[in-house]
Amino acid sequence: MSDEHPPSMDLELVRKLIVGIGEVAEITGVPQRQIRYWEEKGFIFSVEGEEGSTRRYDFLNIKKIMLIKELLDDGFTLAAAAKKVETRIKTLDDVFRKLAGK
Repeated sequence: MSDEHPPSMDLELVRKLIVGIGEVAEITGVPQRQIRYWEEKGFIFSVEGEEGSTRRYDFLNIKKIMLIKELLDDGFTLAAAAKKVETRIKTLDDVFRKLAGK
């Protein structure tokens, strides 16, 4: 019997992945202050939690943070990077919906 697990388990894990802002900053190399700023601008969104709790982010928003950072490092402005990331994510979403027959 193989130790590998089906891809559906990976999808379940990704759906449940919620990470605090400190860990997101550590993982992505983007300072917490910058993450908060991007959220204030509406480029990313934290997961709704209890009032006063630490901001937490799901897989999609962590991915957005990583992609925005990469584009900023390549010389894009924040607004241009965020727009490009939204376009990429929409394109990927459309492709996967077509593959799923939806």
